[in-house]
Amino acid sequence: MTTISARFQMRLDSFALDAAFDAPAAGVTALFGPSGSGKTTLLRCIAGLERAAGSLRVNGATWQDDQTFVPVHKRPLGYVFQETSLFPHLSVRANLEYGYKRIVPAERKVRLEQVVEWLGLSHLIGRTDPAQLSGGERQRVAIGRALLTSPRILLMDEPLSALDTASKQEILPYLERLHRELNIPALYVSHALDEVARLADHLVLLQQGRVIASGALHDTLARLDLPTAHFDDAGAVIEAAVAQQDEKYHLTRLDFAGGHLWVGKVDQPFGTRVRARVLARDVIIATQAPQGSSINNILNARVEEIVDCAPDKVVVRMRVGQAQILLSRITRRSRDHLGLSEGTYVCAQVKSVALM
Repeated sequence: MTTISARFQMRLDSFALDAAFDAPAAGVTALFGPSGSGKTTLLRCIAGLERAAGSLRVNGATWQDDQTFVPVHKRPLGYVFQETSLFPHLSVRANLEYGYKRIVPAERKVRLEQVVEWLGLSHLIGRTDPAQLSGGERQRVAIGRALLTSPRILLMDEPLSALDTASKQEILPYLERLHRELNIPALYVSHALDEVARLADHLVLLQQGRVIASGALHDTLARLDLPTAHFDDAGAVIEAAVAQQDEKYHLTRLDFAGGHLWVGKVDQPFGTRVRARVLARDVIIATQAPQGSSINNILNARVEEIVDCAPDKVVVRMRVGQAQILLSRITRRSRDHLGLSEGTYVCAQVKSVALM
């Protein structure tokens, strides 16, 4: 598989970046971490906007090493900033066409009509004043402009951070569609775990300028030795398929390797792949199958690991079937009362499932 391989070292005043990671050159790789962890600096090094020691290879092409430094204007990438930075004197169409017209027709991988459809821009393309667009609309135009340069990689620096909640909810489905439809790898910077869990395939976790973990999203989020397992919104991501509709109760059954989950009605054909998220705080553990419970989703699981996450709480990692991991946050008292330890077989009661 082709990869993105990055190694960078630099110092900016009191901040030091010493980051290295390898990621698949496909899907969405999230650069995730708290503010000040070096996410944007690392992305700017990849773009060539910051000059740092190190190396960068993308799909087998060397963009930087000890002898080579490809300048930013010669790197085949698209960059979406936190602020949209649309050209105020150009119409929406002219903003979209800005990069498109500079690409030799034979090298254009994305057509204008495709981008307009994917990003829902048909009703906006005739607008002449970008300043009058909403924040979500401006960001969609900015993403479209970046895509129309036919980049080999798309860099997105917290594209939702400047938007209000309504605008974020407006734009997320379009980002998901791009994820499904495009064959262009993306590096997506964010400090919001819900965005990462919804969009990413691969996770690069940064802390104080260093990469402390890198791997498939599902596996990395489920690691108890990482800070993400101790967040209030820690949890597991489940890839599942629509398998059954219960019209009487307006529920849908989602099947995954090792079990199934009932969720609110999902209006999608059988077999449609969906992503669900189960938060650790929404999983109750029992050592016997509960009787007379109002909880619809009860999964057989085996405890793999338990770690302290607070003076009074622990996080329990459980395996469902061969591949799926669930996390549960319970009190230390409950752990001791249930006699939980590695290898214990339990029933995991899932109170809530978020469709993403």
